[in-house]
Parts: sequence; structure tokens; C-alpha cells
Amino acid sequence: MSGELDRDRLSALWQRQFPKGPPVAHELRAAYSDRWVRFHSLPGSKRYPETEDEYAVVLHRYNTVLDELFEGTDVHVITVAWSWEEPDGAELPPRRREVHPEGTRWTTLAHEDDPDLEFHSYTHLYADRRPWRPGAVDGILREVADDVLSGVIISDSGLTRLHHPYDGGADVIATNPEERDRLRESHRDWLPRNPSGL
Repeated sequence: MSGELDRDRLSALWQRQFPKGPPVAHELRAAYSDRWVRFHSLPGSKRYPETEDEYAVVLHRYNTVLDELFEGTDVHVITVAWSWEEPDGAELPPRRREVHPEGTRWTTLAHEDDPDLEFHSYTHLYADRRPWRPGAVDGILREVADDVLSGVIISDSGLTRLHHPYDGGADVIATNPEERDRLRESHRDWLPRNPSGL
């Protein structure tokens, strides 16, 4: 890890770079659709790897795009846990802590709109900053591929580009539409086949 997480700086940077909403990974593609592209992790848009060979393909695709985005830079790795209690309650999934021990609590988002207290929940975001290298987050990516972890975001230290791996692929928010188009063209075989890009 490159040093202690500066929570206030990261929060201010997020507000400046992504003012349309909080760091909720699955909402980014709609908010920044002009810079968004999706890649699938396996041939034929297969969702889940079942063999070590398929895991190798998934990790290769994730790491190839990550390396194109972040080669030679530091990255923020952001993982997510949820709880039904105040921020110090038990968090799910427990594997998050095992595969991202460097993650420091960055912020907590409260979901308290429902008048019934039983339905209040909390999203806890953990982050660390580290030099990017291929394979640096493979433990996290395998958990994502198995749908154990979700909501993961990987970004450069300036939050100019975002990579959101999910079970079945990855959403990328590029710096601009031109960069998005270059990425799309570089990996045409990994694109979803339907016209919406999903």
C-alpha cells in the first residue's frame, strides 16, 4: 500500500469527478453513459467460470483492461460491505475483509428512506491505494467472478477512470467518449452482443 488513506481527499475528489451520485458501482453506467462500456468476462457471454481454465480467461480479461487503464499509476481499490445495523454492526459478506485486508473504512452510506427501521441498511465502502500491476487484485476479482463480492470499484488515484468488475464482466467509465471508443474497438470480441451494450 502506498500510504494511509486520506478519506476527506478521496471524498472531495469523488464529488468533483463524479458529482451525479455516490460511489455506488451499479449506478455509474446510467449516470455516465456517454463514457461507459461493458466487457463480458467469458466467451459467449457465459456468466460464471466453472474450471480453472475459465478463471484464467476471466482474470486475463479483467487484468488486460485494468492494465490499459492504469499501467504505471497508483490505483484506489474500493470494496463494499453491507449491514442492517449502525455502522459498527456485523457486515456482509465476511469474505470482503479476508480478500481486502488493506481496505480502510472510507465512508458509510445510510439507506433510511423506509419508515420501518427494520428495512434501514448501511453500505460501507473500504478503500486502499496501491501501485497498479497485473494480478494485484486477483483475489478480489475471483470473489467478484463468483458473485461473493459486489460493488467493487478500481480507479486511478485521480478518479479519472473507473473499472467496476461484476460477476460476468466489467463496466468501465472512461475519461471521455473517445477513450471509451478506443477501448471498445480494442476488445470487440468481449463486447455484449445486444444493441444496448448490456
